[in-house]
Amino acid sequence: MKIAVMSCIHSNYEALYAVLLDIDKHSCEKIYCLGDLVGYGPYPNAVIAQIRSLDIPTCAGCWDEDITEGLNACDCSYPSLISEKRVKLAHEWTNKEITPENREFLAKLPHSLREENLTFVHGSPHSNHEYLLPELDAFVALERVLSVGGDVLFCGHTHVPYIRVLDAGSLQFRVKSRGTEEQEKTFTYPLKRIVNVGSVGEPRHGRPNATYVIYDTDTQEVTLREVPYDYQKTCAAIIAHGLPAIFAWRLAHGLEFAERAGDPTHVCTR
Repeated sequence: MKIAVMSCIHSNYEALYAVLLDIDKHSCEKIYCLGDLVGYGPYPNAVIAQIRSLDIPTCAGCWDEDITEGLNACDCSYPSLISEKRVKLAHEWTNKEITPENREFLAKLPHSLREENLTFVHGSPHSNHEYLLPELDAFVALERVLSVGGDVLFCGHTHVPYIRVLDAGSLQFRVKSRGTEEQEKTFTYPLKRIVNVGSVGEPRHGRPNATYVIYDTDTQEVTLREVPYDYQKTCAAIIAHGLPAIFAWRLAHGLEFAERAGDPTHVCTR
């Protein structure tokens, strides 16, 4: 069975429509969405309506969470003060634009989803705001996968797709309880994988094309898909709706502008 997994649509209906057409061409039997339906882009209600009409299982993203619970991003989410200011402007705009019905839909989205040995989250099993970057310490990465009890952990949030294989192995550790001798124990684990599906509506891998993945449950093959679409139409709508123009610039370039956190391996502990 082929499963399509997408994330971070960010109110970009043009990109979502193109990805759905591509998914249909590849005869995927199921679709999962890893959240961030809204934010940055100009069409939050249209995106949510499409997801709802197709009954796509979706988990909550950090933007979905912030719209329904109030802006709740931690300090490490913003690489600069100007970035924080722009995000707040986009949050205010989206908060006014979204319909009560769609707000209620976002509020009911679960933190994670499960399909047999596959787990789906937005950021990480611990937090929607946590970035599972490809250079994350191997022990930390393994802990994130093991914490959900599955073999493949699908995530988004970073907007950059990647596949990381955590080879099968074992961990040795010592346990000492009060009144007993120290005991050495061994924990073995099979091969695990983290699959970041990138972003449909605001890619940051250096190109404006939308990204998602197709997972084959029979062969366990992961295929990264990159879909071109009329991104200029979305860019024009961003500006027309009064959203920060830099959002259009970085969408057109597939970049995060020039602002990154000082420590790219930082793991949010909120």
